[in-house]
Amino acid sequence: QVQLVESGGGSVQAGGSLSLSCAATGRTSRTSPMGWFRQAPGKEREFVAAIRWSTGSTMVADSVKGRFSISRDNAKNTVFLQMNNLKPEDTALYYCAARVEYDSWSRNPADFNSWGQGTQVTVSS
Repeated sequence: QVQLVESGGGSVQAGGSLSLSCAATGRTSRTSPMGWFRQAPGKEREFVAAIRWSTGSTMVADSVKGRFSISRDNAKNTVFLQMNNLKPEDTALYYCAARVEYDSWSRNPADFNSWGQGTQVTVSS
């Protein structure tokens, strides 16, 4: 069982920055990917970025590449999402997720089996 708690959401004007954190407790695996997803009202949940605890290797969605970056602090069991040059279309509820007991990468939310409660990011124009 893995528990995930996100923090750091808020409201910002276009062009601004926010940093999200996801603290993980429980049976985290160093080889399992951790991911960030987002869901805007009326839209499907979409992949944003993922990272592997052990190697720090990352995967980032094309829609945010060059603006968002994902990192982790193994000692604190925390994953971060740094969001720069935010756009109104980045407005969404952002979720942290873990692919517990699986080692392979995935961008599919259905492949992640542990989720945080979400944190709201609102970008105004």
